[in-house]
Amino acid sequence: MVTIKKTKSFGEHLRNLREEAGLTLKFVSDQINIDTSLLAKIERNERPPTKLVIKQVADFFKVDEKELQNDFLSDQIAYKILDEEADLSILKVAEEKVKYLKTIHNGK
Repeated sequence: MVTIKKTKSFGEHLRNLREEAGLTLKFVSDQINIDTSLLAKIERNERPPTKLVIKQVADFFKVDEKELQNDFLSDQIAYKILDEEADLSILKVAEEKVKYLKTIHNGK
């Protein structure tokens, strides 16, 4: 039997964190110092979070910032692939380019 992990978007992950804690949008937005309507848009994946918002959310909910950042960045990549109707093989090419660019930036 194969177990399939349901992958959530950043916004869905954020909403789950908030709802599991039994908190309102207003309370969380006040705690992380952003507008309630902006937080709602982020949860609905209508607006991207900034790096600062990702950090604030991670700190507030005591979750791994890297995990939230990965959720957000993977959303961006997935939406771009869908928008361009690109083949998934582009991910392998991108992975190789990242390795190459890291060597350039690290001076190796």
